[in-house]
Amino acid sequence: MALESEPGLTTEWVGRLPFELTGDQRRANEVVARELAQEEPMNRLLMGEVGSGKTVVAVHAMLRAVESGAQAAMMAPTEVLAGQHFDTVSRLLEGSGVEAALLTGSTSAAERRGLLAGLADGGIGILIGTHAVLEDPVVFQRLGLAVIDEEHRFGVRQRRGLESKAPAGHSAHQLHMSATPIPRTLALTAYGDLDMITLKEMPAGRAPVTTEVVPESGRADAFDRLRAELDAGRQAFVVCPLVDESPLVEGRAAAAEAERLATNELAGYEVGLLHGQMSPSQKEIAMSAFADGRTDVLVATTVIEVGIDVPNATVMVIEGADRFGLSQLHQLRGRIGRGAHGGTCFLFSETRGARAMKRLAALATTADGFALSELDLEMRGEGEIAGTRQHGLPRFRVASLPRDLELLEAAREDLGVLDRFELDLLAATAATAPPEELAA
Repeated sequence: MALESEPGLTTEWVGRLPFELTGDQRRANEVVARELAQEEPMNRLLMGEVGSGKTVVAVHAMLRAVESGAQAAMMAPTEVLAGQHFDTVSRLLEGSGVEAALLTGSTSAAERRGLLAGLADGGIGILIGTHAVLEDPVVFQRLGLAVIDEEHRFGVRQRRGLESKAPAGHSAHQLHMSATPIPRTLALTAYGDLDMITLKEMPAGRAPVTTEVVPESGRADAFDRLRAELDAGRQAFVVCPLVDESPLVEGRAAAAEAERLATNELAGYEVGLLHGQMSPSQKEIAMSAFADGRTDVLVATTVIEVGIDVPNATVMVIEGADRFGLSQLHQLRGRIGRGAHGGTCFLFSETRGARAMKRLAALATTADGFALSELDLEMRGEGEIAGTRQHGLPRFRVASLPRDLELLEAAREDLGVLDRFELDLLAATAATAPPEELAA
């Protein structure tokens, strides 16, 4: 489905933005717009650090779809993130005349009926939601673009499910967004099934975030530094791996830790609590209190991994950091330093195992999502190129990822004259042929 109308709406929209786009954002907009104008469906990964402006690029792409007479949908993994995207997109669309809607599991029946009618008749140009957008009753008049945020949080079949909402005989263009792609995504990129564009420039005014792996003996000092930030008017997160204490699983639980901190290390400060088992209204109250500055410290589980943007938060303590994957840790760290004050992320580990410490040390020494995804790839394997398994041991007989990533990318360029069938056949042969045959 070619989306190739004249860019009047998007040109006006960019001109009204209250900030200057970075060079990377402008280049991304040009590349995506060019690919949307092709009949062959776009299948592109937009890779950028947390806060680099991926959402702005996504909105530009969705407006290109709307001004071409189509609709666009953005799918996020949680209601928290979907709600944040809806608020952000609604602000960005002010004055554009484009109607956007939000669909989640919490959408009331009455709202849902009106929303479904608006999608079916084309009145709603942009839909933002959770997995709820995949439900059968959700029918678009003409879906042209599917944006999938935090793509590593969705299964293969879920991502394909949104694409299939396009009109019969067509496939929607797909724009995947992630700060740290899963290993399978990196492997797909090497084979050309996903094209990649990166946002490396950060918006002006951002200060750096430092990450420290802290031994138990350094806990008191870390909380001294946290309190100093609170006294300076800043805010902090404390992330725990569990919601409640359990006799079967060791680890700090958010509910108990919030109560303990409020009477010990953080006595005298306002301590809030947020976890996934709270009702949507309870979550909203907790998040609003933190965003408004009425709560000094938010003790939470990984529910804050995405969807919370509080520029005043400058400290994050992650308990049991060895229990989390690199992608989660990278995303959690991205919740701080979103303003002009920078930030510090303290990683507490419940084990000193070599494998865990290697991962934490990598996080402490780099903020580069590419480097972290390559380490994840090296430790977990790339998953299936044609299939649904997203991790495991490498399937190649000779090649090793990520060591041979540059070689694979060069081979992809050399083989650009081959059609898709030939590329798939070559990939299958390389994955299964004995080494002696490849050498021949």
